[in-house]
Amino acid sequence: MPETHSSAALNRRFCVAPMLDWTDRHCRYFHRLLSHNAVLYTEMVTTGALLHAEPKRFLQFDPFEQPVALQLGGSDPAALAECARMAEQWGYNEVNLNVGCPSDRVQNGMFGACLMADPARVRDCMRAMIEAVSIPVTVKHRIGIDDQDSYEFLRNFVDTVADSGCTTFIVHARKAILQGLSPKQNREIPPLIYDRVYQLKQELPQLEIIINGGIQTLDQCEQHLNQVDGVMVGREAYQNPLLLADVDHRLYGTANGPTDLDTVISGLLGYVQNQLDQGAQLGWIARHLLGLFQGRPGARRFRRHISENAFKPGAGIEVLQDALALVNIDTHAA
Repeated sequence: MPETHSSAALNRRFCVAPMLDWTDRHCRYFHRLLSHNAVLYTEMVTTGALLHAEPKRFLQFDPFEQPVALQLGGSDPAALAECARMAEQWGYNEVNLNVGCPSDRVQNGMFGACLMADPARVRDCMRAMIEAVSIPVTVKHRIGIDDQDSYEFLRNFVDTVADSGCTTFIVHARKAILQGLSPKQNREIPPLIYDRVYQLKQELPQLEIIINGGIQTLDQCEQHLNQVDGVMVGREAYQNPLLLADVDHRLYGTANGPTDLDTVISGLLGYVQNQLDQGAQLGWIARHLLGLFQGRPGARRFRRHISENAFKPGAGIEVLQDALALVNIDTHAA
């Protein structure tokens, strides 16, 4: 087991959401090349996977990814506490509990968004984790579920969970409909109600409130930051990753301008070659790069070349180099 890395104080002004099948360690390394400050989150990992399988498979990450948080799925306080300890031992900067996923599989495991109906259990889970570790423990949840979707319901949930000592709430500004909608539909059909999240911050100023849901531009991020402490961006950060290239400059106030793409591409090629030397398959890394040049000349050719060649047996770094050569942009300008 690796030594614990130091956990710098987290500034969650901009976060990249945990996304199943997307935000794996290759994706997070790539995102870190674009932003030094954004807080990155793993895919959700269930307590059962960590306690009954090989932890290294789920917990291994490159220290370069930090600050990075592990998102857990579960509803047993003791199991969550043990997994939180594992996260701290492996060097994660934060542990986050998923109380927002609406999928049937997650509901059948009695965790995710359905836990909003039992705030006392969430409180107990959070308390167990907080008492087990010294790193921050946070919760990500919806504004409601099914017909339990009033502001009063949300406020009661947050008040109850805050009794655990939790001070950071990441709020997806849509309710979850647990029967009849797929996870994809639950990200699109229930309306966004940002004012509910703003009201939480106004009434509970002592809590750190991070808003999530439907955020697509840094202009929108700046507008939300007038009302809450931080923003969490999901699909847009994955599908249009160059959004991250200006995060440090615009949202964290660093003196430098947008991240230089020459630097990003150099770091990316070095990382990919290192992973290939360790036996990784190019396709599982390169799939995260398909949106890199979205909306720019050559982007379609770039995507097509990777899609057609990266998963071929023995595909090497030249596939990525050839794809980059198809993009007609000034790499110095993000």
